Amino acid sequence: MIDKDFLIVGIFFGLASGITPGPLLTLVISETLIKNKREGIKVASAPIITDPPIILITTLILLKLSNYNLILGFISILGSIFLCYLAYGNLFFKNFKIGNIDKSKSLEKGMIVNLLNPHPYLFWFTVGAPTLLKALDASVYAVILFITGFYIFLVGSKILIVLIVERYRNFLESRIYEYLIKLTGILLLFFAFSFLKDGLGFFGIL
Repeated sequence: MIDKDFLIVGIFFGLASGITPGPLLTLVISETLIKNKREGIKVASAPIITDPPIILITTLILLKLSNYNLILGFISILGSIFLCYLAYGNLFFKNFKIGNIDKSKSLEKGMIVNLLNPHPYLFWFTVGAPTLLKALDASVYAVILFITGFYIFLVGSKILIVLIVERYRNFLESRIYEYLIKLTGILLLFFAFSFLKDGLGFFGIL
C-alpha cells in the first residue's frame, strides 16, 4: 500500500471503533444524557490518553517477533478472527436502547473503563500493531497518517454521537444508526479477509 492508503485504513478502523456500541460509548452517552455534552466529549477523548501505552507495548512485542513468519501468520489469522467477531456483532446489531444505559458510571471512570476494556488490547495486538508495522515499512509518514486518521475518526465519531444525542436523543434507536453499524460490519469482513490472506502468506500457503 502507498502512504495515503494507510490514512484510509486508519479512518475506517477509527470510524468502525468509534460508532460500535461498547463500554466507552455507553459511558459517553450516559454522561451526555445525565450531565452535558462537555462531559460526554471528555469521556470520548479518553482513548487519546489510555491507548499510547497499549500501542507501544503491542508494537514492541511484534517487533521482537518480526523475524518469525509462523508467529506473524498466527497473529494475522487471530486478527482476521477478531475482525470477524466484530463484524458479526455489527451485522446482527439491534437498535441501541437509551433506556438500557448504565447510569451508575461517572466521568471519572472513563479512562478506567477504556483501560479495562479488552477490545483495545485485542485490536492493537491483532490488527492495529500489524498494520502499524506495515505502515512503518512504507514510511514514517504512513505511520503518522494511519494514527492520525484512526484517532481523529475514533474520537470524532464519538463526539458526533455526543452532539446527536444531545440534540436528537432518539437517533441511536433509529434505523439509520442500525444500518450504519451493519455497513461497518460488511467492511470489517473485507479487512478480515485481507488479514487472513496475509496470515496464509506468512505460512507459505498463498
